Amino acid sequence: MSQEVIFAALDALAIEIPSWGFANTGTRFGKFTQAGAAATLAEKIADAGAVHGLTGCCPTLATHTLWDFPEGVGSVPEALRLAAAAGIRLGAVNPNVFQDQAYKFGSLANPDAAVREKALAHVEDSIAIAQAAGVRDISLWFTDGSNYPGTQNLRRRKRWFKEGLRAAHSKLGAGQRLLVEYKPFEPAFYHTDIADWGMAMALAREAGPRAKVLVDTGHHYPSQNIEQIVAWLLDEGMLGGFHFNDRRYADDDLTLGSIDPYQAFRIFAEIFYFEWERGEREDVGFTIDQSHNLKPKIEETIQTAANAQELWAKAASIDFAKLARCQERCELIDAEECYKRAFFADVRPAILEWRRAKGLPADPLAAYRESGYQARIDAERGERNAASGGSYA
Repeated sequence: MSQEVIFAALDALAIEIPSWGFANTGTRFGKFTQAGAAATLAEKIADAGAVHGLTGCCPTLATHTLWDFPEGVGSVPEALRLAAAAGIRLGAVNPNVFQDQAYKFGSLANPDAAVREKALAHVEDSIAIAQAAGVRDISLWFTDGSNYPGTQNLRRRKRWFKEGLRAAHSKLGAGQRLLVEYKPFEPAFYHTDIADWGMAMALAREAGPRAKVLVDTGHHYPSQNIEQIVAWLLDEGMLGGFHFNDRRYADDDLTLGSIDPYQAFRIFAEIFYFEWERGEREDVGFTIDQSHNLKPKIEETIQTAANAQELWAKAASIDFAKLARCQERCELIDAEECYKRAFFADVRPAILEWRRAKGLPADPLAAYRESGYQARIDAERGERNAASGGSYA
């Protein structure tokens, strides 16, 4: 295990934080408040700056158009000012085409043309916000689907999605991308219009050359081989990015690595192996997308970033030259041992040295707890959050 390899891997790892990860959230059955939860974009940016300052690997904040830019493009200058002051940048913009009552029967696949136009206009507004903020990625997740057989025309809805995504792609500025996410179920339980990676890839290709697939690690059935999906998307040139979390069943939005750290390691291994074969880095975006309902929000974000760093460093330390030889010779045990040795290797000393070299605290979580930041925001925001009953804003 080379410390130089691990240092290079850690230098290259940038993990985007979601603004909604700092807000009060919950389940379909209720929302759970925390005293220090953020309610404004200014508070979310401040929290994100605190995380990046301690971890050194979370330089950007993903935003939700409806929750974070109430005045549309007009909200951008102040957001940019706040982000610069906090030492971070704005990241991927996420349209919201699921919360409005108009989207009861879908957004871009709604049978009502007026609703489809409303959804497309919101996506186009999100693209404009991203352009004004100098942001590359517009991350698209749709809840469109149906709950009962025979209630919707599946082929027609597919065509409506093609039309809508093509129109959105035509509005992209120079260097911008559309990332098309998929999800097998919830809240649509009979069919979901973009239910798997193949559907997302087909629609992304129909949209245009700057549309890619976004893989949410929670959006899969139990035991599904996510790293194979990642390998295929890499080989097809269609992997745009990830929303990282962990799951026990499906889309549980648990802390990355809390249930199956070996799966996250295997996903990272596929990316490093692909890069090793090509001799160059792949342009893939990494974003956290978890529901910090019960754990303290900032602490869980720091914990997630630290987990990602450790699993990323382990995957980087695989001996890919030996792995390739073993695979070619069908030396099954030796090939598997390449993975196992890297996964069980203790990379924490190398990560500690990397943090020291960057002037970062050796233990980001302990440093946060000692900083007094949580006590301050609990005092500043606590009364408001107790009175609000929880809000996704």
